[in-house]
Amino acid sequence: MTSTAPRPSGLDPQIAARLKRSPDGLLPAIAQQYDTGEVLMLGWMDDEALHRTLTTGRCTYWSRSRGEYWVKGDTSGHFQRVRSVALDCDADTVLVKVDQVGAACHTGARTCFDADVLLEDDGSGSGAPAGDQ
Repeated sequence: MTSTAPRPSGLDPQIAARLKRSPDGLLPAIAQQYDTGEVLMLGWMDDEALHRTLTTGRCTYWSRSRGEYWVKGDTSGHFQRVRSVALDCDADTVLVKVDQVGAACHTGARTCFDADVLLEDDGSGSGAPAGDQ
């Protein structure tokens, strides 16, 4: 994907005008479990992926490596049913609260953020990196 010509999109022009995209036309999209607050994964959306997410109720992302759209769960069966979508205060990140069915991570883990913890507060207030306690 290049920054020269965005793909056509059905996204509401008023929403599109507010978005602050990366040079390649993408926004980071954080998927969060709606009822627990668990952060599940980070994907990328362009205007059309956001439009599809808003209108279908299923998370659609742009695959930077494959150069195509993908709907979470179409191949894995691990769907993300959209409960809410919000922009952050700078309109450069999307938060999608979902009901995750199955694993969110391509490795088969529930979340992409539990295998490589760099810092974890053990309650002592030391703030020591994980493994240094």
